[in-house]
Amino acid sequence: MNKHEVAAFFDELAPHWDERAKTEDEKIRFILDIAGICENAVVLDAACGTGVLFPYYLKRNVSRIIGVDISPEMLRAAAAKYRDARIETICADMETLPAHRKCDCCVVYNALPHFPDPVGLIRNLAEWAKPGGRLTVAHGMSLEALKRHHAGRAKPVSKEMLRPDALAAICAPWFSVDTEISDSEMYVVSGMRRMQSD
Repeated sequence: MNKHEVAAFFDELAPHWDERAKTEDEKIRFILDIAGICENAVVLDAACGTGVLFPYYLKRNVSRIIGVDISPEMLRAAAAKYRDARIETICADMETLPAHRKCDCCVVYNALPHFPDPVGLIRNLAEWAKPGGRLTVAHGMSLEALKRHHAGRAKPVSKEMLRPDALAAICAPWFSVDTEISDSEMYVVSGMRRMQSD
């Protein structure tokens, strides 16, 4: 998977992304509860796209949202929609972007299959997470639905979604995973940043 192709793919989709995106409030609320999104939290939204989750974070009165995406057009759409001083957007590769702030919550929502190096991603997110902070990787559909979803046009810019136990094993050096959900509705793996230094 080529990262330039990933960026170009999502740049092309950006103008109509929000029209096509299905958001299910109850499902998102459930995921954000697991993710520990609460008042005054500093949230890193990795592969934030057009900022689909931004209004949900703001509704919970977070103090800061750092939205990172590799697609400049996705971020342009996000910036056009939300003019809130609590939101910072960064166009960058989340697998390698150096941490400039420690975050209470790191969220990867509907995006993990588009990262070529999941181990590198998790390792880098561990640099962004405060000790005791939480990483949550979630998708609003089942593994089987994801496989079908990525079998078409998105196949060249997607990897097969990891089983929850495989992702938990990748997270284990840095995060104590306490949530693994994979059912007909969603996929969620979440854990707390270990306190000891690496």
